[in-house]
Amino acid sequence: MDAGELKAADVQVELAADIEAAIRATPGVRSLFRSGSLISNLLRAGVAALGGRQEDEPLVSVAPAGDGFAVEVSIGVDSGAESGSTLRAVRVAVDAVLEARGVVRDSLALTVVHVQSGESTDAG
Repeated sequence: MDAGELKAADVQVELAADIEAAIRATPGVRSLFRSGSLISNLLRAGVAALGGRQEDEPLVSVAPAGDGFAVEVSIGVDSGAESGSTLRAVRVAVDAVLEARGVVRDSLALTVVHVQSGESTDAG
C-alpha cells in the first residue's frame, strides 16, 4: 500500500490513532500533546467549536509526503526516563506501525514538550 492509497482523511485518522496507541504504550511516555504552533492549535480549536473535528481525533499528525508519510508528535516524558532513549523507542514504535501497514516514513518530527512527575495526569 502506498501513500496515494492512504490519502483519504478517515484512513489517515485511523493510521494516526494506531500510531498514537503505540506511542502511549512506549515506556517513558507519560502523555501526548497536540503538535503544531499556537496559531495552528487555535485554528483547530475554532474548527472543533464549529463542529468540524471529532473530539476523539488523534493527537498525532499524519500526512502524505513524498512516497510515504510525515508523522509529527509532541510527547511528555516521565521525569525518571531518559528523553533520548524514550525518543528512540517512540521512533521504533512509529516505524513498526507504518511497516505493519506496508507504508514508509518520509519524515518524523518528535518533540519532548514536557517532563512530568509521577503525579501528573494526561493532557491533550
